[in-house]
Amino acid sequence: MTGAEATGDLLVLVAAIVGLGVISQLLSARFRVPSVLFLILAGVAIGPEGLGVLSVASFGGSSGLSTIVGLSVAIIVFEGAFHLKIDKIREAPAAVFRLVTVGAAIALVGTAVAVRFFLGSTWDIALLIGALLVATGPTVVTPILKVVPVRDRVAATLETEGIVNDVTAAILAIVLFKAMTVRELSADIYLQLFAERLGTGLLVGVVVAAIVWGILQYVDISPDDAPRNARLLTLAGAIVAFGTADYVFSEAGVAAAATAGLILGNANLPYEEEIEAFKGDITLLVLSFVFITLAALLEFDQLFALGLGGVAVVAIVMLVLRPFLVFLATRGDRFTVRERVFMSAVGPRGIIPASVATLFAIRLQTAEAPTNPAGADLLVGTVFLVIFVTVVIEGGFARQIAEKLEVIPMRVLIIGGGRVGRSLAERLEARGENVVLIENDRTALEGLRNDGYSAREGDGTDVEVLREAGVENARIVVAATGDDDVNLLVAQLAESNFDVQTVIARANNPSNASAFEDLGVETISAAESTAWAIDNVIERPALSNWMSELGRSGDVQEIEVTDGDLVGERIVDVGSELPNGVLIALVSRNGESEVPNPDVELQHGDHITLIGRTEAVREAIERCGVPV
Repeated sequence: MTGAEATGDLLVLVAAIVGLGVISQLLSARFRVPSVLFLILAGVAIGPEGLGVLSVASFGGSSGLSTIVGLSVAIIVFEGAFHLKIDKIREAPAAVFRLVTVGAAIALVGTAVAVRFFLGSTWDIALLIGALLVATGPTVVTPILKVVPVRDRVAATLETEGIVNDVTAAILAIVLFKAMTVRELSADIYLQLFAERLGTGLLVGVVVAAIVWGILQYVDISPDDAPRNARLLTLAGAIVAFGTADYVFSEAGVAAAATAGLILGNANLPYEEEIEAFKGDITLLVLSFVFITLAALLEFDQLFALGLGGVAVVAIVMLVLRPFLVFLATRGDRFTVRERVFMSAVGPRGIIPASVATLFAIRLQTAEAPTNPAGADLLVGTVFLVIFVTVVIEGGFARQIAEKLEVIPMRVLIIGGGRVGRSLAERLEARGENVVLIENDRTALEGLRNDGYSAREGDGTDVEVLREAGVENARIVVAATGDDDVNLLVAQLAESNFDVQTVIARANNPSNASAFEDLGVETISAAESTAWAIDNVIERPALSNWMSELGRSGDVQEIEVTDGDLVGERIVDVGSELPNGVLIALVSRNGESEVPNPDVELQHGDHITLIGRTEAVREAIERCGVPV
């Protein structure tokens, strides 16, 4: 074959891989499962186990593929670090720190022990596999959270864990690999290798980030098309950081890319939104290309050779280590047991373990360490088996798992984190709802976050602040500040700009209540509510005490009669099927509410109010055919 023919074949192959990557992303969006699953299937289809059109030789041998994979890992790590915002880390619960430290250590050691015991691996390969499988990865976690709208603190914990572990797992694995290939396993050698690569990466990353930031801030890079040049300069910075550090010390490039990404992502760059969008598209293409390529090079014999030992390792990783480290890391935080179980069930591995494992396997089979081809096969087979099983089960069934555990809550946005907003958030969260507070006072904001609430800094009358807090997905917006003008403006924005289902405003001055209501805003008068509460304590102390427990031991819920099984049923018949202690307190029809007598027949569109113990009310709602 001539050089021109080989170049033409490679061009067609690259075009086919990119096309399959885009199709995989479209299928992911259509079926709402992580794209990694479709990328793996596409890769297998064109690899030696499928059509056989792709092999290592397609890229000029192992050295060419090693360079491509290494550079791709750098771009992916840079993009992940760029999205690791300091503010987001502050919003995340304290559990995140434990997950990426103690949790990561448990995952590494536990996985290494399982690989050593069940697969008979050497300790160096076992530790390498353990380090790689620490990474859960945002490339698979983020798509899951897009289709499973869990509470913000759950999402923030999983996303931050994925981003941090993606970077740290890659760096740690590289250090372990370097120590393994030089055949020096003493503690001082490990420390030296770690310091050399991490130190070089940090230094190069800081320098490159400073240069890029300085150019974007102080140099007129092009008045005609500055956003495009800013995007290209940032991408070039990632590649230069990786290449420079890797030239100084092999395998130091990933640390440099991660450092540069972290600094630039938090540096308030000009055209930051355009840069993020551009990087996201580039990373998506790189990710698709690399994952399809790596999956194409996977041989089924590597998986089958693992046998029952491989199945046991996957079971240990998914069913033992993940739940143990999640429950350990989240103890004492505001997570419910169901949320902790869900987080235990969402730990799929993704692109970083696959890319780095393949990179190491190539080098283990070539000049750097040609004596360990069996270790290379074990490394790739184990990592890909864990990736495939976790993506299929944890990614493919994440929505069903969340629905079964009832961790998909109603989203409520509260503007104002003072006493009223905080008390309301406490009650709603006790019922399992997803509550986000917006507060512009720094001291109050820090107090909310320290107590485990999801809180965003900003002005609630700013459309962008509302959008970033998730108002477009909120079912309820509550304006609870001490300023009636602010509350009214927030209510109007929520209704007119975002079409929120329910908007409620707090009226601090009783004379403003009628003005709010004239504008169609559901209004709660602070003075009247206080007087009503005091009156209840005086005249109805038992009811007052019980109402104060709502969201804890007791609950009141209103549901609409839409199910055919309820239409035409009498109250006495429906009541007899409800859990013990649940009562139908009210029936609302045509805008009027009354305490029903036993013979009232339910009609389509009626609203019934259930009252009773929290868990019993939830069970009653399910029996009535309404999803909780």
